Amino acid sequence: MNGQIRAGGHVAEHERYTKLIGLLDERGARYRVIEHEAEGATEAVSALRGNTLAQAAKCIVVMVKLTKKTKAYVLAVVPGDRRVDLGGVKALLGGVYAGFATADVAERLAGSVSGTILPFSFDPELQLVVDPALLEQEELFFNAARLDRSLALRTADYVAIAEPRTAPIAE
Repeated sequence: MNGQIRAGGHVAEHERYTKLIGLLDERGARYRVIEHEAEGATEAVSALRGNTLAQAAKCIVVMVKLTKKTKAYVLAVVPGDRRVDLGGVKALLGGVYAGFATADVAERLAGSVSGTILPFSFDPELQLVVDPALLEQEELFFNAARLDRSLALRTADYVAIAEPRTAPIAE
């Protein structure tokens, strides 16, 4: 079925998963695929994978109003034991307001459903910003655009491939 699975009578696409694996293989990244029960909550999926919360890449799409009429979107990636500091993201972009993007906007920009958002941006509208505390880990864990599959990826490979902007955006 070429990167798709049947779920509940309709075809659920795993285009982002396939794209990510292709990118990681092409770039020679060191990673492991971890299959587990379908789970999107950071604490629960970390327990299934056997990683610490500090090693989990929690990915949240944040909407920042730059002016009354313009907005920007940030893919904020923080350690799983921390929360996104909306004020920090707002200040980083020089915005007047920051809040969580609506689920439909977040899923459109990320290309996957909430709970499976990758710590990579494949959309030019979505700026990738990672808290430096996460990059202190040797290996990162995250749902791989699927609720039933995660990746453990060497942090050095993640940084080389994703080329994230780093800033203190976790509280």
